[in-house]
Amino acid sequence: MQDFVAIDFETANGRRSSVCAVGIVVVRGGVVADEFYSLIQPSPNYYTYWTTEVHGLTREDTDGQPQFPEVWAQIEQKIAGLPLVAHNRPFDESCLKAVFEEYGMVYPGYEFHCTLAASRRVLDLPNHRLDTVAAECGYDLENHHHALADAEACAAIALKIL
Repeated sequence: MQDFVAIDFETANGRRSSVCAVGIVVVRGGVVADEFYSLIQPSPNYYTYWTTEVHGLTREDTDGQPQFPEVWAQIEQKIAGLPLVAHNRPFDESCLKAVFEEYGMVYPGYEFHCTLAASRRVLDLPNHRLDTVAAECGYDLENHHHALADAEACAAIALKIL
């Protein structure tokens, strides 16, 4: 796979619609062509202790940030016609579908691929967490659970094994 978009979401709470950050890496011809990161005011707008423990974001970080439709309007043209790739596709795809539903947006049926599932098929590792698989693929993930850093790691993995 040489043309795709690696995508990663962070959520504020247990609701999949509560995306509070997104990172994308656009790959064309096997080369990173564009990147985008944004904080998002989540819906519903509250954070749980556990999600903040994972990614470090709080309501103070995202109050005053744009809501999802405004952020997606900036992403939509960048990803047009490209398949999406995520590490643990079921999570990121369900977040995208949930936030589209939350805002009454029509979900366009994006094609999704999963580097987690692919890594389980082709790599013999003690675990298949994003940081472990990225390291095996030659990418040093220094800022795990930052949406753009995770999307960059996912792109590096996809270029190696998809």
